[in-house]
Amino acid sequence: MQTIKLGTRGSKLALWQAYFVKETLEAGGLPVEIVIIETKGDQILDRSLSKIGSKGVFTEELEEKLLSGEIHIAQHSAKDLQSDLGENFEIIAFTEREKVNDVLISFDKSLTLESGQPFVVGTSSTRRVAMLKHFYPHITTVDMRGNLQTRMGKLESGVCDALLLAFAGVHRMGYEEHIAQLITTDTFTPAVGQGSVAIECAVNLDADIKEKIRTLLNHPNTEKQLLAERAFLKRLQGGCSIPVFGLAQYDAETDTISMTGGIISLDGKEIIKEVLSGTNPEEVGFALAEKILNLGGGRILQEIKANL
Repeated sequence: MQTIKLGTRGSKLALWQAYFVKETLEAGGLPVEIVIIETKGDQILDRSLSKIGSKGVFTEELEEKLLSGEIHIAQHSAKDLQSDLGENFEIIAFTEREKVNDVLISFDKSLTLESGQPFVVGTSSTRRVAMLKHFYPHITTVDMRGNLQTRMGKLESGVCDALLLAFAGVHRMGYEEHIAQLITTDTFTPAVGQGSVAIECAVNLDADIKEKIRTLLNHPNTEKQLLAERAFLKRLQGGCSIPVFGLAQYDAETDTISMTGGIISLDGKEIIKEVLSGTNPEEVGFALAEKILNLGGGRILQEIKANL
């Protein structure tokens, strides 16, 4: 049996995900070798993601190895994977989704965003910064790059009072004891893809290998959600620097996708958010994006790009 070479970033969270993929594939009879690859997003920590560039910040180097055949597949946090993969790459699996919420992390468990108490939150996400400005203007933010352990170290040293993070990463790294607040998705609709791991390959990878990997790793209900969300993001041309948000829910009984999505201005003053349902995930995502663009999202998008 051919050994599958799995490309991954080298952070503890990325390696947790890689070993999860490896164990799942090996339980199904596919031997796996993990190959650690450093990306631009890992190397450049003194600038915000929006200043580095919005496409391929955490994926470009892995895709080069996929194209050359040095690795067979790459695993990514689905929220880090650009919406347009081009003609050379495809996603063959989405793992079952973790809880999608954002969480407030602090050593002071009394902190909540609703308390009205001013404090400093660390985050590198333009979406989270804009939403804090919109819903919680008493909160100050500080740009916070680096892996989860680095951010926790900065929190401990007093750079900020709290961090805003995805529950999935916090849970996988064992930091749940520091969750001060689980933020509702009604307020903070998450980033597209949050909570799932995406498996990417070159389109010319052997079809039998693709099918085996997909059978072992893909979670059909999660896939339907993420197909809708990624179609939404692709139409809006969203990336790491664009505060777009989207969350799809799949109802298996009615075979229906319902998606909430929108865009928020960088200053947080303007937010456009809509809901749309249907049976074809990609059509729902695309149609919702069109609706957002027509309601003023196109203008907000232009303003955001002009300010980056």
